[in-house]
Amino acid sequence: MSFTDAVDALASNEAFLWGFVCAAAIVLVLTPLVGWLAPRIGGLDLGDDRPRIHTHAIPRIGGIAIVLGIIISALLVIDLEGPYPAILIGTGAIAVVGVADDIWGISPWAKLAAVVAVSLIPVIGADLTFRHITLPLIGDHDVGWIGYPLTVLWIVLVANLINLIDGMDSLAAGIVAIASASFALLAASWGRADAAVLAGIICAATLAFLWHNYHPAKIFMGDSGALALGFLLATVSVEGVLKTAATIALVAPMLVIAVPILDTSFVVLKRLKYRRPAWGADHNHFYHRFMRIGYSQRRTAAYLHVWAGLVAAYALLLRFLPPRPGGEIDVSNAAIAAAGALAVLLTSVWMVYNLEIIKARHLEALGLRRFAPPVDGASELTEEDGEEPLERALTAHR
Repeated sequence: MSFTDAVDALASNEAFLWGFVCAAAIVLVLTPLVGWLAPRIGGLDLGDDRPRIHTHAIPRIGGIAIVLGIIISALLVIDLEGPYPAILIGTGAIAVVGVADDIWGISPWAKLAAVVAVSLIPVIGADLTFRHITLPLIGDHDVGWIGYPLTVLWIVLVANLINLIDGMDSLAAGIVAIASASFALLAASWGRADAAVLAGIICAATLAFLWHNYHPAKIFMGDSGALALGFLLATVSVEGVLKTAATIALVAPMLVIAVPILDTSFVVLKRLKYRRPAWGADHNHFYHRFMRIGYSQRRTAAYLHVWAGLVAAYALLLRFLPPRPGGEIDVSNAAIAAAGALAVLLTSVWMVYNLEIIKARHLEALGLRRFAPPVDGASELTEEDGEEPLERALTAHR
């Protein structure tokens, strides 16, 4: 199916259109009500549990509105067959875990255990797993029972990735909107209509939430929203993409959420480098680094959204213009894919160089120094010059 065919499939799907409109309307209406409720039940973000960017108390249970908008819309337009009842039950359950953490606080390990337990609802309860892995030159291989723990791991990973990037106005909501729109197109292209509808509902809910969450934010989604949205992205990607035998089915979800993956990977490795708890709190996320070099919250969010959108667009490019359609190399498609890969790579290098994650000496060692853009007013900080003291200073505020 071509890109235009996939778009037409979504545009002609009444369930998709009604679900999109319904989810957006519900979230737009409910979010201010949840914001009004927040201070009455202890749902304010006071910035005292981990490093924050904002300086005053803000409601942080906006995820309640997002989850209600998604569940109600899905119940109205999706046929409740297959894994979808379990997915919606799991979404509600993981939102409850998030609300408990937003209001009373839960230890990281207890929260992780709860997310693992909830992920078993669709995986064990509805047999939501991917059964095979298709790799270039190797072919399609059935993974058997290993698919169950791999699917649980995927759900837990994506739920926590979205939760970890939810640290500044509009960032997580925008990333999820981009990812869910991509999954809707991918699912539609493989004829998985219900998965495409649910992805569209997720996209609509997050776009509507951005109306209240764009900087300066009036409300945050909190763990109730971030964990639930990550859970939904993971389950939709399994049902709508990963179950497909095409080679790109394995690569596409990783590309669609590449920015959260890179962000979290960098932060965790940085913490381990300085012998700190991997899941601790600090100011080393991409958005912290952008703001540290002088970018505003709006500009920071825009850059990260554009980066995420570019990588997601490359995933769609590989789906709709595959380098090896039918197993035979198409020279034209392969050239386009290579050009797209180069554009994504250079953009990513520019980003991480600006953020001083890749240093000039790293590029010189690779013979790529000429590709690095100049960073006005920024001096390169090495370990010998005092990187470790900086890390201690950045993690001192907790």
